Amino acid sequence: MGINILWVILMFSGSVLLALPVATFMKKTYNGEPNFLDFIEPLENFIFKFCRIDPGIAMDWKKYLSTLLLIQVFWFVFGFVILLIQGHLFLNPAHIPDMEWTLALNSTISFLTSTNLQHYSGETGATYLSQMGVFMFLQFVSAATSLCAGVAVVRGLASNSVAPPGNFYNDFVRSCTRILLPLCVVVAAIFIFNGMPMTFRGPDQVISVQGDTTHVALGPVAAMIPIKELGSNGGGFYGANSAHPFENPNFTTFIVHIIIVLLLPVAFVFFIGKYLNRKKFSYMLFVVMMLGFILTLIPIISSEIAGNTHLAAMGISQPAGNMEGKEVRFGSFYSGFYSAVNMIIPAGTVTGMHDSYMPLSATGMLVGMQVDAFFGGLGTGWINMFIYLIIAVFIASLMIGRTPEMLGRKISLREIQVAVIVCLVSSSVPLIMAAVACFVYMHYPGGNEVLGWLSNKGPHGFTTMFYEYVSSMAGNGSEFSGLGNNTPFWNLTTCIPMLLGRFIPIIGAFMIIGSFRTKLYVEPSLGSLKTDSYTFGLFLFFVIMILSVLSMFIVFIMGPEIEHLQLLKIA
Repeated sequence: MGINILWVILMFSGSVLLALPVATFMKKTYNGEPNFLDFIEPLENFIFKFCRIDPGIAMDWKKYLSTLLLIQVFWFVFGFVILLIQGHLFLNPAHIPDMEWTLALNSTISFLTSTNLQHYSGETGATYLSQMGVFMFLQFVSAATSLCAGVAVVRGLASNSVAPPGNFYNDFVRSCTRILLPLCVVVAAIFIFNGMPMTFRGPDQVISVQGDTTHVALGPVAAMIPIKELGSNGGGFYGANSAHPFENPNFTTFIVHIIIVLLLPVAFVFFIGKYLNRKKFSYMLFVVMMLGFILTLIPIISSEIAGNTHLAAMGISQPAGNMEGKEVRFGSFYSGFYSAVNMIIPAGTVTGMHDSYMPLSATGMLVGMQVDAFFGGLGTGWINMFIYLIIAVFIASLMIGRTPEMLGRKISLREIQVAVIVCLVSSSVPLIMAAVACFVYMHYPGGNEVLGWLSNKGPHGFTTMFYEYVSSMAGNGSEFSGLGNNTPFWNLTTCIPMLLGRFIPIIGAFMIIGSFRTKLYVEPSLGSLKTDSYTFGLFLFFVIMILSVLSMFIVFIMGPEIEHLQLLKIA
């Protein structure tokens, strides 16, 4: 146990140490300051010239936001069409057919919104062209879009009250050419040297020792996996995701997976302090996020290493913990740690099947996804935290009799209304969608026997359906494998929370920033609420828990908590 804890500390510490110089580089990149990647500038200028774009034109928040949203439409149409006709296009050595339209719609929206919810199995459901030209492409552009949105919100908090949030095209291209692509090239090289496939050959045919013929899926795996993690995406090349030995060949690649999925979200926290020249503020955010991460991590790991109480009651020894659904190379401890990391970072990659995790682990997963601000997604985690900050500052200021003010901008009725609406949407949409799914499940003629949705009924089945919508809303994309979700109902209904969860917080944050920019910047005084203090950080943490966790308390009782009590009763 001690060595396992030490490895966890080392992996997280490595991520933080690497995040510090990355944050400095991000500040230089988005400030237009000279840096060691300036030799890429001719390529960037060529892109702008070819697309007839002037990157020097400043955009106000409405123009920046409308440009960000409009370009999503073009990417959606491109990806949707390719998936519909993938079976008739090139780079299809396995002869994979066209995607059914509801699955193609779901998959395109999923990768467009950085959710990467996969109702298909990559090695059998998508051609190499779809994997590279659609899914990997959307993983890059969705991650770059997240970065742009987060950076624009940070700029809106700068003390210069007249500066616009920047130029979307300039931020977008630089996010790709100077941050995402260089890091992906380095990581891909590490993966290839550790045995990850990188080929356009079709599946290999292997004859087992028993004489059976097996087809082993290959492909350009090493090209896709780095952006899967670095961009907080999570969509794997294979259906088993990071539990597959070709996506995660050994413990070295496991460590790399952990470091790179944390790298940019953690770096963004430090970037905020460097860009705003408020390092204490970013340290406060880091501590709050760390506290949330630890409280998510503890129930998952402790539940998995303790094993299944039902099996213990039968006299079955479980020295390795709950190994059902786990990749044996990593065991219950590291699978639990990997799961916790990918719940607070909405990549949603897995080394074990969440459907087989213990009920209290499911509670930790749902909390991590629902909050979606304990580091959270690349850029978008900061946006969610920004919404919580607005509400926390407003409440704290009223409690001590001061005018609500955040980083020199007064918070008025408009800002708090927008922030509350965003929080209400984030909490209510998964509940509403789960209620609809339960209604259909209960009243559809023939029920589950006809629908074929759930492999487990009762509280676990309810958790399975609710988890699908929370994961979609949070942009996480992980799922309980016991749900038969490749159906028109699930393909279509999960599109709603994916779209709302992606764009409502971004739109809300831009509206707040737009309102802030019309107000004069006021230097903090002795009477101002110190939003960079650790006392306020603790208050902020409790506000987040009340808004996100307690609003789901009844649902937790109906699902994982009842299942946990049932296991204790059996024991």
